[in-house]
Amino acid sequence: MAVVFMNMKCQYYCYKNTRKMNNSKKHNLKEIKLVLFDMDGVLTDTISSWKYVHDYFGTCNDNSVDDYLRGKIDDLEFIRRDVSLWVKKDRKITKARLADILKGIPIMNGAEECIDFLKKNGVKTGIVSAGLDVLAERVGSDLGFDFVFSNSVIFDDDGFLSGDGLVGVRLMYKDEIVRRLAKELNIGYESIASVGNSCFDIPMFDFSGLSIAFNSEDDCVRDAADVCVEGKDLGLILPFLESYIK
Repeated sequence: MAVVFMNMKCQYYCYKNTRKMNNSKKHNLKEIKLVLFDMDGVLTDTISSWKYVHDYFGTCNDNSVDDYLRGKIDDLEFIRRDVSLWVKKDRKITKARLADILKGIPIMNGAEECIDFLKKNGVKTGIVSAGLDVLAERVGSDLGFDFVFSNSVIFDDDGFLSGDGLVGVRLMYKDEIVRRLAKELNIGYESIASVGNSCFDIPMFDFSGLSIAFNSEDDCVRDAADVCVEGKDLGLILPFLESYIK
């Protein structure tokens, strides 16, 4: 389910015309207890883990992107369509093969430094990504995240892609994960910071005390964020977090 917006103006139909937006309000950050990160383009130096696989197989899902953004298909059907394109190229794709394809995606510069700093100061960390769980689990394990939310592809009894999937994060509704964690951890939104780079991170921003647009080229994301950080180095966000850590 690869959707990529990397121009100053979105070239696709705007999903905000499709989803019912929450009547949320800004929450002033007091003390950071949880920081949530998007993965693709934030924790990893790639536009999209889904697109990375599409590029590997030489497939394109533009028609599915448009149908999804217009509300004609849901997240699960989006995943199914993406996977079907890969299976047409190779019917015997295993989890190990998918992991091998994705292993070329590098961790973002400064990510280890950033997460280590938060962990040492008792701040919980989470990944909220509509990207592939095969990559998200690797990143979460390597960097020591407390929570990892992502989307899955299903493998059959023989270990090959079945063509089905499992939705852990609805692309247009990342705020669902923020609200879920706030309830589970018994913390207010004013104790949450979020870091993202695409318009799909804006709902996550809306339920955070501090929102950081990281290396984003989309005006809508930059306008929605409290802070904009340029440059492919997650260490650059630390000065904006330090004063809220006690």
